[in-house]
Amino acid sequence: MTGGRIDYEERLNRVTAYVDDHLDEDVDLQTLADVARLSPYHWHRIYHACRGETIAATVTRLRLERAAADLAQTSMTTAEIAQRSGYRTVSSFTAAFLRAFGLPPARYRVRGSHVLHLRSPVRTRATTMDANHAVAIVTLKKARAVTIEHRGSYLNIERTFDALYGWLGMRGLIRPDMRPIGLFYDDPTAVPESDLEARAGVILPEPLDIEPPLERIDIPGRDYAVLTHTGPYANMKSAYRWLFGEWLPAAGQELANEPLLEEYLNSPRDTPPAELVTKLCLPLL
Repeated sequence: MTGGRIDYEERLNRVTAYVDDHLDEDVDLQTLADVARLSPYHWHRIYHACRGETIAATVTRLRLERAAADLAQTSMTTAEIAQRSGYRTVSSFTAAFLRAFGLPPARYRVRGSHVLHLRSPVRTRATTMDANHAVAIVTLKKARAVTIEHRGSYLNIERTFDALYGWLGMRGLIRPDMRPIGLFYDDPTAVPESDLEARAGVILPEPLDIEPPLERIDIPGRDYAVLTHTGPYANMKSAYRWLFGEWLPAAGQELANEPLLEEYLNSPRDTPPAELVTKLCLPLL
């Protein structure tokens, strides 16, 4: 069963307010997930898609806006404001401020618009998706997958699938009825590429004796929001942005604290990129 309707706007506003109140502190993603009362796996994807910027960009923007207020309304030196804004040098602060406000700090202090400082509005969602892309709520049965760990760019997970299929092939275990899946634990916009964690796996209809580096992973039986994507894997980013930024807030669904699941209905080994079909599965409470 899915949970009750979620007001994502209210929850994300709470995150922005918290960040605004703690601009002098380091951002802790787990703390912000708790503030939003959303899954640590997914809250930042939702934030990025809905707000049009990462949480790191939000922190930078709010610190620079506070710096503009400091320049206009206080006697703090540029060096003091730069340090307060998280910049190690005045030159790096000056470059960032110039990009944001069109004037370097010293000129802004003299010539800037010194009115009551207002927060600039966050960008609205800009992603779109063809109306034919329907999202289905599907109950997937509990399953056990044979998987192998992947670290690094998600676009390179095909190499890990090659290792998995190589292990299975050497043992004569490739079967036409196995279902290849990917499990994705991190948000690439919030986690360094080298630290991204995923698993390449296959669901088999019967148990299988395995050994390291393979590992069994239980896929819980639950409801998933499923969008079927046709096209190259590299193009799925826009589909995910639409799911998190448009469909999810409109549907009011809440995501479970489980990784994203992708199921691959055909293979790049024998299918042109434009014809690849992938089910993008968001776990629901």
